[in-house]
Amino acid sequence: MKRIKIFLFTMVLLSGCSDNLLDVKNENTYTDESYFKTQVQFNEAIIATYTVFSHMGMMSREWYFIFDLLANEAERSSALVGTELQLTDYSFTNNNDDIVGLWASLYRMIFRANLALKVMDGWEPVDDSEKVLKAQYIAEAHWLRGFAYFNLVTNWGKVPLKMTYDESKVNAAPRASVAEVWAVVESEFSLAIPDLPVKYSDDQLGRATKGAAIGFLGKTYLFQKKYDQAVTELTKLTKSPYTYSLDPVYDHLFGEDNINTPEVLFAVNHVYTTANTQYYMFGGYEGEDGKTFHTGRAQEYGFNDWENVTISDALVAAHKYADPQTGAAGYIDPRAAYTYYGSTANGGDTEYCDACAAGAIPFPFDFYSNRYRKYEPYEYQKYTEAPMSGINTHVMRYADILLMLAEANIEKSSPDIATGIGYINQVRNRPSVMAKNYATTLSQVEARTALRRERRIELAGEQSRWFDLNRWGIAKEVLNQEHPASLGQSPFLDKHVLLPIPIAERNSNAALAADIANDWN
Repeated sequence: MKRIKIFLFTMVLLSGCSDNLLDVKNENTYTDESYFKTQVQFNEAIIATYTVFSHMGMMSREWYFIFDLLANEAERSSALVGTELQLTDYSFTNNNDDIVGLWASLYRMIFRANLALKVMDGWEPVDDSEKVLKAQYIAEAHWLRGFAYFNLVTNWGKVPLKMTYDESKVNAAPRASVAEVWAVVESEFSLAIPDLPVKYSDDQLGRATKGAAIGFLGKTYLFQKKYDQAVTELTKLTKSPYTYSLDPVYDHLFGEDNINTPEVLFAVNHVYTTANTQYYMFGGYEGEDGKTFHTGRAQEYGFNDWENVTISDALVAAHKYADPQTGAAGYIDPRAAYTYYGSTANGGDTEYCDACAAGAIPFPFDFYSNRYRKYEPYEYQKYTEAPMSGINTHVMRYADILLMLAEANIEKSSPDIATGIGYINQVRNRPSVMAKNYATTLSQVEARTALRRERRIELAGEQSRWFDLNRWGIAKEVLNQEHPASLGQSPFLDKHVLLPIPIAERNSNAALAADIANDWN
């Protein structure tokens, strides 16, 4: 975490005792019972759970590839090969390394949260301040476990539930129903809310807040189409004691200082340490490459760097639509210039390096076509130099809250279209954007179209669209239209709505394997 010291520790389970004089206890080894004794060590248990955000399949690298490529937020370039190429052409199988890494890391997060909850059962706080911290740490463990199960159920459907430390140590476990997993997700975020703080001191930024728990509980209701409950929960974040607001400067959301934006509910905070750690996200973390937490996205997406992917043509095209006020064709959304480098005709930014010492450089559109600008440092430097970006990954921000409120109001049993459109317009009225507003008299169908377009544009390249398309039940239709099956492009099939259960998990868990159909899910 950028503001939280990352503690690295190893626990070696002892095999037992012996009367043999040669059986000498190593005082430098610990068990879960012997290590955790003080507030500092209980905090380590929580921080170790947060560090999973840097593991395989997560935000240091694979997360953005998985969800951008699956949802056609990014397209292959000539440099893209192997594991990631399988994601963009839907040829991936149940041993795709990125998907396997995501599954494993989410269960590792659950394992560590379970360990934290177990050891804190034995914590006897010495004063009132420690009582508050114990309650906070327990709430954080519930939030992290809720995050893991939210992503497991949305991507795999039925999954094993491991709700205790002992259960986490046993691989054999049947899959719970989707309804059972959603009930756990609701419970976890509900348990987290009471004891999480509204905000932290600057040196603790990056931990889950009360707002992050409320936001994810509201999101959980939305994904289950419990729209009235989603409205009730998410509306809390628009009022005191919460002070979230849209950052006036859209660009600020995607620069290295974005930890200080008033818009963040939860972000994975990245930091680069030393040169020997710059390639840590290729499978190395927690000690192998030192204490670091940066991301490779800027380097891998950058047009002046590795350029493994490009922004998709469909996403660029989505920024041009009918004028919301006149209906005239060809309106270009102002966020185009903040999202991609492109041409005057498509609204993309036509210069980069605006803040470089040598001055602005024309973007070579004729050579590159369109390329990502979001999450890139090219306004300040010509090259990224190495995969060492410290730009934080947004997991939930206030614009997302407003758009979820819009969706819930539009879709609930007694739709409130005017209120829903009001939330959409609020996002469009960000001072640096000022997109034209929609009329509050739109029909439900028109409002739904506006909402879905708004989420696509506002949250472009933020790993949101995959979840949106599946929630709306339109992934197959939309993605096959955007890149139809052809030589080198497999079609999006019904099975792709859920990710395949990793083959290693199936081979080691007979109870789960018996419930898998068609070698997939």
